[in-house]
Amino acid sequence: MKKLFFAVAPVSLVLALAGPSTAAAPQFQTAAPVAFMEDLSSGAVLYSRDADRRMPPASMAKMMTVYVAFDMIRKGELKLDQMMTVRPETWARWHGPQAGSTMFLSANEQVSVANLLYGIVTLSGNDACVVLAEGISGSEQAFTERMNRAAKELGLNNSHFGTSNGWPDNGVTYVTARDLATLAAGTIRQHPRLYKQFYSRRDFTWGKTMGGAEITQANRDPLLGRVAGADGLKTGHTDEAGYGFTGSAEQNGRRLVMVVAGLTSFNQRIEESVRFMDWGFRAWTAKPIVAKGRKVADAQVQMGDSSTVALVAPKPLTVAVAAGSAPQMTARVVYQGPLTAPIRAGQQVAELVVTSPDMPEQRLPLVAETAVGEAGFFRRAWNGLTSFFG
Repeated sequence: MKKLFFAVAPVSLVLALAGPSTAAAPQFQTAAPVAFMEDLSSGAVLYSRDADRRMPPASMAKMMTVYVAFDMIRKGELKLDQMMTVRPETWARWHGPQAGSTMFLSANEQVSVANLLYGIVTLSGNDACVVLAEGISGSEQAFTERMNRAAKELGLNNSHFGTSNGWPDNGVTYVTARDLATLAAGTIRQHPRLYKQFYSRRDFTWGKTMGGAEITQANRDPLLGRVAGADGLKTGHTDEAGYGFTGSAEQNGRRLVMVVAGLTSFNQRIEESVRFMDWGFRAWTAKPIVAKGRKVADAQVQMGDSSTVALVAPKPLTVAVAAGSAPQMTARVVYQGPLTAPIRAGQQVAELVVTSPDMPEQRLPLVAETAVGEAGFFRRAWNGLTSFFG
């Protein structure tokens, strides 16, 4: 049976973490009734206000539609140049002022997956979402089933999707700020190339006016052009949800993800989003604690050609601390073990958990330094014998 193993980090590491003083976490005041910020570089939650409240996402639900498409593209199940047809029934439902934000698609138009994704991400097109959903799964309802499966796999434990675009549906669709941040982090980490390609575009041109002029619409992302390193993700607004935004930016190797929701105006969303992200970068700093490749501990292995494997840092590991402070911190290694062979070199098998006063735990990845193969017959017999005698 697997157990949760704890190992004390080496004395040299614990001493490196220790500081001469403690400092309270920086404070932030926001008009947003729901707000959440996580430092993806360290796993630290920098701010949380009602982050687990279920709420309508409005167009922030479109991030889930885009994530599903990205995942299918990565697996080779969907191609960016694949063409999809705008069904006349879909056009009739999703055009005109009553349809909210649109890409200005036309009935029977052929549109590539790439252009639909630009229409969703940059223009927040409700029509583009439904056309993509129907093109992938045959119907929007069938596509939302795929969305909910993907949400479960991502660990979105308090979210459910009833539409592809977040259109109000009497509470069937709901999310939490924490889940939106998890979705954003999953998109960035699992699909970095597609994220970079689609999420930071400033504007997009599609469709024509009655007079034949091309229609160019700007990205509503309030951070683009206002915060250095901003590169996504998605705004949302309905009368029910208010104004919301899930955003991300990277500066000097630190990537933050933020969520605000329930704001009362377009301009307030801009002001609060920019202030929040600026605070995340100014009030906090990254403290390096483990160099890339450094051994932190050994983990026990069962059924392997070795009984232990070294745990090392897969990248330079940092923790978030209040700017100008040197808080006292402690570290421990945690893994479900004994680990079972085979184990790949570089496979994440453990976490370094760092704690400090007034801060949630920060959990950093540790990977196997070398591969561990499955034990041969005699090795398995010997392991069983030694296990029997304790």
